[in-house]
Amino acid sequence: MKIQKKSSKLVGVDVGGTFTDVFVLDQESGVVSISKVASTKGDQSVGFIEGIEKGAKLFNEINTVVHGTTVGTNALLERKGAKTGIITTKGFRDVLEMRRRDRPSTWGLWGMFEPIVSRDLRLEVNERTLADGTINIPVDTEEVKAAAINLLELGCEAVCVFFINGFANLKNETIAAQIVRDIWPNPYVTAATEILPEIREFERCSTGTLNSYLQPVVANYLDKLKLGLSNKGTSSDVLIVQSNGGLVDVKLAAQFPVRTALSGPAAGVKAAQYIGSEAGFLNIITCDMGGTSFDVSLINKGQITLAAQTEIAFGMVVRTPMVEISTIGAGGGSIANIDQGGLLTVGPESAGSDPGPVSYGLGNDRPTVTDANLLLGRINPKRPIGGKLKELDISAAWQAVDAKIAKPLGLSVPEAADAIVRVANAKMAGAIRLVSVERGHDPKDFAIMPFGGGGSLHSGALMKEIGLGASLIPLYPGVTSALGCVVADMRVDTVQTVNTLLDDLDINQLKKRMNQQASTFENILSESKNSLDGLSRVFELDMLYVGQTHSICVPLSVNLQTLSKEIIKKAFDKIYLETYGRLLPGIDARVINLRVAVIGNRPKLDLSSMASISSKSVEECQIETRLIWCDGVQVSAKIYERLDLPIGGTIIGPALLEQPDTTIFIEPNMCGEVDHIGNLLIRWCEE
Repeated sequence: MKIQKKSSKLVGVDVGGTFTDVFVLDQESGVVSISKVASTKGDQSVGFIEGIEKGAKLFNEINTVVHGTTVGTNALLERKGAKTGIITTKGFRDVLEMRRRDRPSTWGLWGMFEPIVSRDLRLEVNERTLADGTINIPVDTEEVKAAAINLLELGCEAVCVFFINGFANLKNETIAAQIVRDIWPNPYVTAATEILPEIREFERCSTGTLNSYLQPVVANYLDKLKLGLSNKGTSSDVLIVQSNGGLVDVKLAAQFPVRTALSGPAAGVKAAQYIGSEAGFLNIITCDMGGTSFDVSLINKGQITLAAQTEIAFGMVVRTPMVEISTIGAGGGSIANIDQGGLLTVGPESAGSDPGPVSYGLGNDRPTVTDANLLLGRINPKRPIGGKLKELDISAAWQAVDAKIAKPLGLSVPEAADAIVRVANAKMAGAIRLVSVERGHDPKDFAIMPFGGGGSLHSGALMKEIGLGASLIPLYPGVTSALGCVVADMRVDTVQTVNTLLDDLDINQLKKRMNQQASTFENILSESKNSLDGLSRVFELDMLYVGQTHSICVPLSVNLQTLSKEIIKKAFDKIYLETYGRLLPGIDARVINLRVAVIGNRPKLDLSSMASISSKSVEECQIETRLIWCDGVQVSAKIYERLDLPIGGTIIGPALLEQPDTTIFIEPNMCGEVDHIGNLLIRWCEE
């Protein structure tokens, strides 16, 4: 659709808590290069530029940079967003604080909650829209103007305009937002219905307010990225991964930053979907193990699981489509400790990248999962990933595990290291069961795809623990999320409340709304500077039975000409039956929301071009033999250079495969085979 630029390099950048990962594809030659640098906590844009410089070398050869970011997530978790105000309907200033009357602690009458906007910054104005969309009281423009001036005098940098029932009629909220924008000295003004024109006041208020809260932080960060790239001599396009796995340009990302709250993890799941499909695996459980966290998601029949709503932290509800990800504190930098009851725990506290594990020698004296794997012989101390250090300090790790874990528990150091890894594995297995077994999926029907710097060391143990069918390890596990940035498509979406019985639905009006919204999005993507291979539409309805609270998402056929109430009812019955195992005959179905998305399909990456063309035999790829600990005993393991292995090559465990971005552990009685696109498929040898 667009003329290809002379610049040929496509760059994916994922910034994690410990490392910044970069995947560079030369679109002309097909050559891939990767790099990992330590993330820079104070200013992530510094590590961003350093990572690209290390991976891409020449900035003027860069065509497009695609970025998965955690800036928004961190700002929410650490409560480091902008000072924000709310202008709302008289009588509704406490919606954000009342929430759904849930509690931080389920049991007991205790727990504190402080909303991100204090009560003195939540100002009321006279207006009222009824639930049916009738304007009962027009908005008082002078009150809105006075409220905006008051918030500025109180030091607010951003503001959200939220009116009750705004979803039913945008008029009052739109007028008020424009008045505020005329006064406000910056663009950080959000009308809640611009983000979420959907029924349910708390979710709309929370999502709109969090968007305002993030706007200055994310916009400032994106400005630094663009400036840093410009200073390096490139005018390359910059795209941002959204929480739904799709891409938007930096302008939309800065305007709607709340949609990037799970940007980085979403990119990893998108990569897993792409890799799994190319490898012939449509059922995947993704396990992203970085330095700080362990993120799990489930891909069923080739489809990523999207959640309509996510709670980033207690009381911080974001209602926009997000890849459904379960996160626990079990990364390579997670700290092992003995609790007050004398039990061994791992995480959630992490040493991160600074100071990092004890073996980094940067000041931490508490052992981590990485230190334990090092002492078990599973990490080569002379080949630490990330390029930050030349060698890991085994002696320091030994002393830390001995003092903090082994002696208090009466164990030897290897036993203590093994215990640390086992506890970490148990936590990871629990997270995997949460998204699989507890939702009716049989683990043996799924392959685990471990990635991140540490995931490939634990995949075999998780196969044993849960009964997973196989492990599919990507060619570059340590930079899989960065690869996900490269293979993701453009995506723009919205939701509109319908709120009517299916029997009363005006099907022609619904078709009109679907077509109008999709056409608007198609125009937005067609004006993009990026080359696209085509556009596709996605239509979904949120539906439920009358009397229910929770809805299900019902995909619809894209053929609007033949769409009918009967087709919608059949689609609802199918999804409801798959979800709950039974229908509720005799109860009417209700349509709550219409969801419309347009996907701009970007040129596909041929993964087979990345696979090794090595003529070496498996034996020639062996580097050395090393004693490692497995299940409490020392065994001899062969060590291989993973990226030199030929397609079809088979390795029998115990074995370690080393590469710049990770280390892969093939457990005893397991075998690994290199597939046609360079993945390593691990199964039980007897199979």
